[in-house]
Amino acid sequence: MARAALPHITLHYEQFGNGPDIVWVAGGGGRGLSWHRYQIPAFEADFRCTTYDNRGIGLTECDEPLPWTIADMAADTAALIEAVCEPPVVVVGQSMGGFIVSQLALDRPDLLRCVVASGTAAAGGRGWLGDYMRSEVDLRRSGGRLEGMFALTHYAAELYPARVLGDPERWNEIKEWMLEIGFIDGNEKSLIPQWQACIDFDVVERLPECRVPFHVFAYAEDVQAPPQYGKEVADLIPGAKYHLFEGMGHGSLRGHGNEAFNAEVRDIIAGLGDH
Repeated sequence: MARAALPHITLHYEQFGNGPDIVWVAGGGGRGLSWHRYQIPAFEADFRCTTYDNRGIGLTECDEPLPWTIADMAADTAALIEAVCEPPVVVVGQSMGGFIVSQLALDRPDLLRCVVASGTAAAGGRGWLGDYMRSEVDLRRSGGRLEGMFALTHYAAELYPARVLGDPERWNEIKEWMLEIGFIDGNEKSLIPQWQACIDFDVVERLPECRVPFHVFAYAEDVQAPPQYGKEVADLIPGAKYHLFEGMGHGSLRGHGNEAFNAEVRDIIAGLGDH
């Protein structure tokens, strides 16, 4: 276990492999280990892969008072990159992690070779996504919580397409993985601070100033962050590339479409050359 002591926060992180740096940024309710089964084995032979627990979850400790912002989390990521990587690095962020890497590209472009923002949006508080996240936060603020199999199936329905959930073998694999990483407990612990930060996130006005090579991954069957949100991000950033994955949902990069996701990330990095 590795820990980086930074102002107001001690980040738990892990590194795998050797080579150019890729930093993998988890989504809301997800720990760094959410990347370990489906992504790290595909990259650690050729890259040094860094994963970490965002503030509010896992083994990371933060004494900064709430509320936190996505900008705070991006600053954490920047400090970690400066402490344990050799920038510029590639960053890959999923869901809330997509918000974080977008903010990082605006605030610390000097640290980045390339950004991949997956299942993302330019603002978290608008439309369906805002209503969905506010309803989850409001439930917890009123003392409610989701537990056990109800919680697991609730989130799985947001993350995977129907045909995946209807495949008994694939569903059992996904279910066991979610239980193994402690997704439900971690999500409950982190939901108010992390999801509120997502609701408050809005970089619509700033994205046109982004000059980091930027790729948006969107998923045709994503019911949590519908692909129109990702398309808006790509349209706002000069030169950004929009990648639409057919037949995939918000969480399909793990346990369903991980091969396609991993291959696309590899192709993007290969195309960077000496950039």
